Amino acid sequence: MGEKGDSGPQQATTAEEFVAALRDLKERTGLTYRQLEERAAERGEVLARSTLAEVLGGRRAPRPELLGAFVRACGDAGRADEWIEAWEALARKGAGPTAVDERARFPVNVLVNILRLRVPSRVVVVAMAVAALTAAVTAWSVLSTGDAGDGGKAGNGGDGGPAAASASVWPRLPGGRVQIRPVVADGMCVTDGRVRGYEPLVAVQRPCGETAPQETLLEPLGGSNYRIRWYHPDHGRACLKALDGTAVAGLLEPWEACDQASRFHIEPTGADGSRRYTLRVEGQGCMAVKGAAKTANTAVVMRPCEAKPHHVFVIEPAP
Repeated sequence: MGEKGDSGPQQATTAEEFVAALRDLKERTGLTYRQLEERAAERGEVLARSTLAEVLGGRRAPRPELLGAFVRACGDAGRADEWIEAWEALARKGAGPTAVDERARFPVNVLVNILRLRVPSRVVVVAMAVAALTAAVTAWSVLSTGDAGDGGKAGNGGDGGPAAASASVWPRLPGGRVQIRPVVADGMCVTDGRVRGYEPLVAVQRPCGETAPQETLLEPLGGSNYRIRWYHPDHGRACLKALDGTAVAGLLEPWEACDQASRFHIEPTGADGSRRYTLRVEGQGCMAVKGAAKTANTAVVMRPCEAKPHHVFVIEPAP
């Protein structure tokens, strides 16, 4: 690493250039996010792949400990301090934000440019809202055409999976992109998010209009069994796995290794045609909204199955 002519940290004069240099460093390793996470773990360091994807996607400012763990996992340990010092220098000069809201979903350079403006706060809020909306619409437009680095398969079932098979097995579920909506919380959809005490992305409920560019598909496994598959242009493909263990029991985390993910037994409930279902994982209970809460960013978890509204979800085609 650090060979002559590479895009090192000292050459970056803006946050955008710094993030581009980080992406170059990852690309030269040829490693996946999970492999980098595993390499860091071997050194006793934490490098959550979902957090790293957000940093490399320009939606989150890198913390010093993440930068160090990432650079060392990339095999460039000798320059870890150099990378950290370069980022801190950019922050001191105002060329990069010192902190970014963890829920921010638009590029760092947009934030930088807005924060540089000496305008009333009301104008800043409007500018941020416009930037976020533009980024979301652009991402959705790309995904809807199937041209998002996923071989044209992410949105139309082109791999012969959801679109081709789900209509022919019981229960009759929609193919292609779907929405999984908690009955207990109007306007919410199951998507990616974060919960306190656990760094990686997990399943939460958020307003359906805020789920793009993440998309959800059902992968038929025979009969009424499915995997819940997510696709995100930064994180790639992953399938939901119900976690066990003292601190994380019941959380649903997207795993790249779909063969190790959970099998959901999807059963219709209520009147015919209501599109209401319960989603059960053998030995781990049923999917539910934690605490039957109606608020955004509430975790969607596995709980002992009960005939209650927060255990029921509507599954329908995504708009």
